Amino acid sequence: MIQTAQQVRGRFADRRMTIEYGDALERVREILRSIELEGDAALDRWSLELDGAAVEEIPKREWREAYDDLEAELRDALETARERIEAFYRKEPQGGFLEASSEGVLGQLVRPLDRVGVYVPGGSAPLISTVLMTAVPAKVAGVGEIVLASPPRVHPAILAAAWVAGADRLFAMGGAQAIAALAYGTARVPRVDKVMGPGNRYVVLAKREVYGSVGMEALPGPTETLIVADSSANPRLLAADLLAQAEHGPDSEAWLLSPDAELLEAVEAELERQLSDLPRAAIARQALARSGLVRVESLEQALEWANLYAPEHLCLSVREPLEYLGMVRNAGGIFLGEHSCEALGDYIAGPSHVMPTAGTARYGGGLALRDFLKVIPVVGLSAQSSLRLAQLGARLAREEGLEAHARALDLRAAQRL
Repeated sequence: MIQTAQQVRGRFADRRMTIEYGDALERVREILRSIELEGDAALDRWSLELDGAAVEEIPKREWREAYDDLEAELRDALETARERIEAFYRKEPQGGFLEASSEGVLGQLVRPLDRVGVYVPGGSAPLISTVLMTAVPAKVAGVGEIVLASPPRVHPAILAAAWVAGADRLFAMGGAQAIAALAYGTARVPRVDKVMGPGNRYVVLAKREVYGSVGMEALPGPTETLIVADSSANPRLLAADLLAQAEHGPDSEAWLLSPDAELLEAVEAELERQLSDLPRAAIARQALARSGLVRVESLEQALEWANLYAPEHLCLSVREPLEYLGMVRNAGGIFLGEHSCEALGDYIAGPSHVMPTAGTARYGGGLALRDFLKVIPVVGLSAQSSLRLAQLGARLAREEGLEAHARALDLRAAQRL
């Protein structure tokens, strides 16, 4: 399992978002077309066929009942997570600006989206954390209405999380049909401005197909973690962190890069020990087969390879992680030291766990308030400034071959006469 840096360089450099189509794409397009044309009738038909139940909206009183039925410790965990997420995002600047001068007024208005949809998977693992990690930042940003969708027979913990997060509506609907309903709207399901949240390949394909009709924060692929470690790291903790990533799914990736050969060997042995009684060991083994322990020449080379890989989660399990933070260029989220393990980030540390995957951290970052906001430029030039700029603007317009633009500016320039 231990590899050299050169052995993985090609895999790290050639990463890209891929989706296994099979016959899924045509099925997704059929679902989308029918719901766009027929609305609720098609939505219920697909939901009955694929999920065994018609779509229904679950009233808020059932959310509160589910919350009240939770064990006290789980309620406390949900509330603490919400408080930490909210506190983190309240620190993010979100205001625009409006500046007046002798030339007039220039500025930006920053406005929250009116309505956001959040897809919450409910299959092998009900992702109650996804509710908090999307809905809470949306609330902080001031989104007008937050609409959740989760497959029928919604897990009670998802209902409770919706209550804690302060969502507005929740529909029992899943798969591509849920994305279609959120994107196009039906008589029952309101059309949203943007769709958030992970899902299987049908959900991701549907999100890709409806993009343009509705905004999209990302097309999340399989989750991934890359750990950079030195001799100070604990092999037992490193193995546990790798397995926490690997158990997500067989296509997850969990990498460890270190210049310490003894550490890598100890982690390899520790992985086998911990896998022996892990409930999702079969899934984790498949993920580990896609991943690896990598021997690098130095921590500096490890960071160079990490930037090449651009991981969703970058964990610096080294003596002085802050010394290496400045070397990081590409990562969805950074976790400094062994006390800041990625699993804490999944649930309760503060930042949203919605982060870029499949190398998209080269150009994007983790979920932020800006994902729920729109920026509207404001231009209010004075007459004098307009006259001064019109002649130059007309010259640019004619270079582009847009004569009507140029003439509109000529009329302003002519007002000097």
